[in-house]
Amino acid sequence: MGYDAMLARSFSRHEQKKLGYGALVACFLLALSLCTVFKPYLGPNIPMLNLRLSMDAADKMRLVNDTISSQGIVGHIMQWINYPSSSRESVSQSMTLVIETKSSQEIEDDRLVLVNETITRKEIEGDGMLSGNDTSWSKEIEGEKMISVNESASRSQEVEDQKMVQENDTSRSPRIEGEKTLSGNESTSRSREVEDQRVVPANGTNLVSSDVDAENAAKMMEPVCNFTEPRTDFCEISGDIRVDPKSSTVFFATSQASILAENSTSWSIRPYARKTDKTAMNIVREWSIKPAPREIPQCSQYHNVPAILFSIGGYGGNHFHAFTDIIIPLFLTSQQFNGEVQFLISNSYPSWTTKFQSILKGLSRYDFINIDREEEIHCFPSLIIGLKSHKEMGIDSSRSPYSMTDFRQFLRSSYSLKKATAIKMSDGDKRKPRLLIISRRRTRAFTNSGEIVRMAKGMGYKVLVAEPDANLTRVSQVVNSCDVLLGVHGAGLTNMVFLPENAILIQILPIGKFDWLARTDFGGPAKDMNIRYLDYEIQQEESTLIQQYPLDHAVFRDPSVISKQGWEAWKSVYLEQQNVKIDVNRFRPTLSKALELLHE
Repeated sequence: MGYDAMLARSFSRHEQKKLGYGALVACFLLALSLCTVFKPYLGPNIPMLNLRLSMDAADKMRLVNDTISSQGIVGHIMQWINYPSSSRESVSQSMTLVIETKSSQEIEDDRLVLVNETITRKEIEGDGMLSGNDTSWSKEIEGEKMISVNESASRSQEVEDQKMVQENDTSRSPRIEGEKTLSGNESTSRSREVEDQRVVPANGTNLVSSDVDAENAAKMMEPVCNFTEPRTDFCEISGDIRVDPKSSTVFFATSQASILAENSTSWSIRPYARKTDKTAMNIVREWSIKPAPREIPQCSQYHNVPAILFSIGGYGGNHFHAFTDIIIPLFLTSQQFNGEVQFLISNSYPSWTTKFQSILKGLSRYDFINIDREEEIHCFPSLIIGLKSHKEMGIDSSRSPYSMTDFRQFLRSSYSLKKATAIKMSDGDKRKPRLLIISRRRTRAFTNSGEIVRMAKGMGYKVLVAEPDANLTRVSQVVNSCDVLLGVHGAGLTNMVFLPENAILIQILPIGKFDWLARTDFGGPAKDMNIRYLDYEIQQEESTLIQQYPLDHAVFRDPSVISKQGWEAWKSVYLEQQNVKIDVNRFRPTLSKALELLHE
């Protein structure tokens, strides 16, 4: 039986007509709904104005010195929509929004300044406007520049020719939704701080107009240098870097260089990591950092790797200061380059570079340059002048990807040190831990080292006595072979950097309130190196100062009286006039404690 026959039997003729009319009405409503939904996309020629101002945090725009009413902007948008179709077609699918603030009158003296601040994203959508090309461009209309906005880009373009300036301090952001235009009261208004800032171009480089003074330009350049660290100053510069040894000057080329050069802007730095010590810094060569002048010095030698310029002046001849002021900071500064870096050494002298040649070669694949003796202009793609430094004999791992563990591993590699961990003893162990006693010839020397050696051997130590010299390869091998290092406070204890992990450092503290100095120079750093630390503070009878001063003298009674006379006075008494005679019976418990630690 056919479908029509079944339908005829199920419904009467009148009911069939009602069903047909209902279906026709449903189709009409469906068609009407589709037209309503797709109406914005069915116009013949008018492209949809989809304006998005999206700015990165570094490249932002601000409207300055006037109030832009929402009615004015909306009026100009609607005026554009009402243009003849031929005018609209000439614009094609690229849309340009012209913001006018004084009716249709020609704006002569005012300017629109785009400056660094975020403008909230604005969307302007309207009925009868179709989505156009994402990329818009600038067109010149009646001598004025129209500002084009690129939806896919997030950077402002420099406004050249005439620019428009508003009169008040706030601007309003209009929003058009659907088919209705919002009034100025319905628009969200945002106040804009008025500042004298400049346009930031798309490449992110600050362009300074001719009226920018040297002070503002200098402030823009200062971040390349860090003068806020408590221990050191350093500058990091990238680009066209030219080092002129004759004038002790580093030239750098930037877009602000000509302005800064004309105003004689420069920075000075002494590249040594103990900036608060005037005595040390007075013997460090000062370098100037200047923007390149119009006639920049021509390169004599070009290097395709970064450079680090530093001084080994100051207290660099002292073994402790060589490590805490130069070697550790150099590791901290240069390790990031993995050997691909050129060292420029100022205040250089052969005995220092020979002593530390293994370290220099371990940090750089290139022979160092004694920059003070050079006469040619050396050019680099980037330069660090000065060394980064955190603290005495240490690295703050919270501020750096490196630590003292990394530094000690570097030393083991540079000097081929074999012993990684100190001996770990057990009950009945017949092995003897090795004890190294650092001897000194002139000051703070042990006057009874023989007694100390005999006592230590009787306790089960294998004892070595040595005075470190300039042969750092030999010194590092000897120290690394030992489990316990013993010495009076002084530069010789710096060699603890070569000890194996879990070794023990015993520091003898002379008379003179050495507590703070001992902890800062060696106690704290030892823990950072995974070296266990013990100290022994001598009594008055164990100091040779008892032969020079009575027991009631301020030298014994109140060392602060001597320190108030200045560093030189304190150093003269407690560092240069004093030797040590250890009371072996009183000292025995300290050596016993070291043995206990080696059993843990």
